[in-house]
Amino acid sequence: MPAPRTELAARLATYDRLVEVGVGRRPAVAAALVDAGCTVTATDVFDAPVPDGVQFVRDDVVARAETLDGHPGDPYDADALYGLNLPAELQSPARDVARAADADCLFTTLGFEEPVVPVARETVGGETLYVAERRR
Repeated sequence: MPAPRTELAARLATYDRLVEVGVGRRPAVAAALVDAGCTVTATDVFDAPVPDGVQFVRDDVVARAETLDGHPGDPYDADALYGLNLPAELQSPARDVARAADADCLFTTLGFEEPVVPVARETVGGETLYVAERRR
């Protein structure tokens, strides 16, 4: 795993229970979090292979956000939701699901995109980690 992602995993490991939104084919951060003693669930709209210790749930965060009525339920019972290279169209739904779960929402973007939700910025290992603002 590249050094910036190692530092990102260390930052995310401050949470006990995490959900990675849109894991795709790059579960290295989720694996590092499990190695650090975290409980991690990875989600994606397509089946994705994940390492031992990472639970996978096929789920659509956009559909979940559109049907919110209270706590979003499994698999979003977590302290934090995070997404790596999270595209703009998933940022609002991920934030909304995190808020409903009373969890933090953290993400990186594709690099050329600015966040579409209000955020605080942290520099972690040369990457920008965005932390979505909680309800005002």
